[in-house]
Amino acid sequence: MRMRRKPPARLIRADPHDYLRLDRHRNPISMSRTPKLTLNLQFPAAKAWPEHKALLPRATVAGWIKAALFADGELTVRFVDAEEGRTLNRTYRGKDYSTNVLTFAYAETEDDPVTGDLILCCPVVEKEAAEQGKPLLAHYAHLLVHGTLHAQGYDHEVEEEAEEMEAIETEILGKLGFPDPYL
Repeated sequence: MRMRRKPPARLIRADPHDYLRLDRHRNPISMSRTPKLTLNLQFPAAKAWPEHKALLPRATVAGWIKAALFADGELTVRFVDAEEGRTLNRTYRGKDYSTNVLTFAYAETEDDPVTGDLILCCPVVEKEAAEQGKPLLAHYAHLLVHGTLHAQGYDHEVEEEAEEMEAIETEILGKLGFPDPYL
């Protein structure tokens, strides 16, 4: 796998979602225009998970991401198998297991376009959806919105920030026709 840039050494996440903390001053829900999105969609796990690729056409993924963007963005979304997910998680976070989503954010200031890589591990997403009794499509929508918010500096390490992020996710997903993922 080739990423546009190596994630910065200052990634400080201690959970499944890496990010670069940026100050936020805009809310995606209050945008007056739809942000422009350059999307690179990669599906190397398609042979093992063809039903996932069929479930996630480019236009659908782009629509979910645009709904969560508050500025123009350039994002790569890569759907991987357990082995690649584990390798990336071990390499960049020191965690030797596959995780649902990894977000690598590259913008250095809040004025930069949103740039980043979202890595989703197909078998983990499928397992979580089944365990939580959610449709697979709804879980993918949630994780893509969640990862996109991380790429913009949102976090959930502190309870107040978690509540803010969850509220934004819930509102975005509601506008996309999905139920509250936290219920």
